[in-house]
Amino acid sequence: MATGECKLSADRQAIEMKLLFGILAPLTLVAIACAGIAFWISHDLHEEVALDPSARHLEVSRGETLDQILKRLADAGTIRSALPLRAYLKLSQKSPLVKAGNYTFPASISPIGVLEKLEEGGDFDRLTVVEGWNRFDIAAATAKIPSLKLTRADEAVALMNDTSAIKDLDAGAQNLEGYLFPDTYFILPDTTAKELITAMVKKFRDVWAANFPARTKPSERSIHDLVTIASIIETEAKLKEEQPIISSVIYNRLKINMPLSMDSTIVYASKLAGAWRNDGKVYVSDVERDSPYNTRKAVGLPPGPVGSPGLGALKAAANPAQTKYLYYVRNPDRNDGAHNFYENFQDFSAGVTTLRSWERKQQVSPQR
Repeated sequence: MATGECKLSADRQAIEMKLLFGILAPLTLVAIACAGIAFWISHDLHEEVALDPSARHLEVSRGETLDQILKRLADAGTIRSALPLRAYLKLSQKSPLVKAGNYTFPASISPIGVLEKLEEGGDFDRLTVVEGWNRFDIAAATAKIPSLKLTRADEAVALMNDTSAIKDLDAGAQNLEGYLFPDTYFILPDTTAKELITAMVKKFRDVWAANFPARTKPSERSIHDLVTIASIIETEAKLKEEQPIISSVIYNRLKINMPLSMDSTIVYASKLAGAWRNDGKVYVSDVERDSPYNTRKAVGLPPGPVGSPGLGALKAAANPAQTKYLYYVRNPDRNDGAHNFYENFQDFSAGVTTLRSWERKQQVSPQR
């Protein structure tokens, strides 16, 4: 090969090497940079950070996007930056659904740990409406839930005066008493007291529609009457199996125009008057109170429900047991709230005497 050709070949190789280096060097730098970024992201994602108390809590409202939530977390100092988590989500193609709720993070947590908590779902405030509670009880419990932002229980009571949600069921209802179904309700951070009460009414309507067919016979009692009877059953019967029997006592008394004389209605009358002492005792002043809810003095059903009946009480009101009982009194031989039932006043009086004797013995017996 000629000397000129050898020199030309060597020059070409030198140029190709420069070109190759010019291509590989940036690629290598990019690879190194990418590896560095990946290491930084991975390290940042898994490094735990000590959180200030203010950074340990997060309220997620309905409709918030994950991007918005990550920004708020970064602003609060729960995570150093939203960028590593955003990069991780993009590379992993994950798209977690973050549910509304209250989130509490431990004192030390990594960004990936924060993401896992968000994926698990938040905690919720909750309200359990107990069977037999009246609207004043529910309002008092509602006012204790901070996220609802009620300053007084009266504010919740006022909301319960709006009967538009039940007008088609009970056109004469003066308030929502009896239609606030007993259940556990979960409360999101942005839930309002009105929305919570609406949920209680909706639950009643759902339960009613699922369990009671349309009432078309003229002889059938109205929903208003049934819910009123059910509310008395709920507050009188301590045992579920006694609900249909107590229902029969109510119907038997109504049939002969005998006063119902149910303590739960007397208590309700005192609560309406603002005079209930809330110690579980019915006083002479309660019994003598002039009120259409005082069924010791007023004959027939009270004007409306006296509490929130559950499904069992509603069924008992619609389907009472077939008995001739007119009276009942607590059974002192049992400690589960059971009653003894009677068809006549003489037997009932003997039962009351037995109960009073037992109560006197309990008062003088030493505490165990």
